[in-house]
Amino acid sequence: MTEMKKAKAGSDSAQRELDKAEEQFKAFDENVQSLTLDRMNEAPKVESEMQTKMSTRELEKANGTYLKPKRSIMGRDKFNESFRKDWEFSKEYVNFVAENKEIIGETIDMWTKPFGGVAAEWWEIPTNKPVWAPRYVAEQLKRCIYHRLKMEDRPTNSEGGNVYYGAMAVDTTVQRLDAHPVAARKSLFMGGGF
Repeated sequence: MTEMKKAKAGSDSAQRELDKAEEQFKAFDENVQSLTLDRMNEAPKVESEMQTKMSTRELEKANGTYLKPKRSIMGRDKFNESFRKDWEFSKEYVNFVAENKEIIGETIDMWTKPFGGVAAEWWEIPTNKPVWAPRYVAEQLKRCIYHRLKMEDRPTNSEGGNVYYGAMAVDTTVQRLDAHPVAARKSLFMGGGF
């Protein structure tokens, strides 16, 4: 791989501007690299209302659709029997309402493979109505988040009398997909059995 040559400007003032821009880019790059998952998870979560227009009583009375995977692919890896109890708990069917917060009302298509040694499964999950699916499907929906980043106008460093502004920071955490338990009395995500 060839090394890129540093750009040279015709005048001293133009060269100083190039050097200043290079320093700012280095500071920006260092700041982006310092963003860790722990630092991102400290960002406030954007709250939104539930999309389902049914009342809690109507949700509890609705039977819901039992979902099965549309496609399964078995891998070559073996199941670790020390996780058998966790697998039995995760594959219990639970009643929940799935939400697609990015494209409201659109069916959610996703792959799951909660443990090594089990099949990878393709699910098509209808949104905004009660459904029954394994607990690991609902838990995976709950984990679908992303972080919005923004630039903050604050001094990042100063060298030789120059102060550089601009730092990358996590603005908010957004829930992209979500799953809400139908039964308000039991939580399906925190170990409540059905």
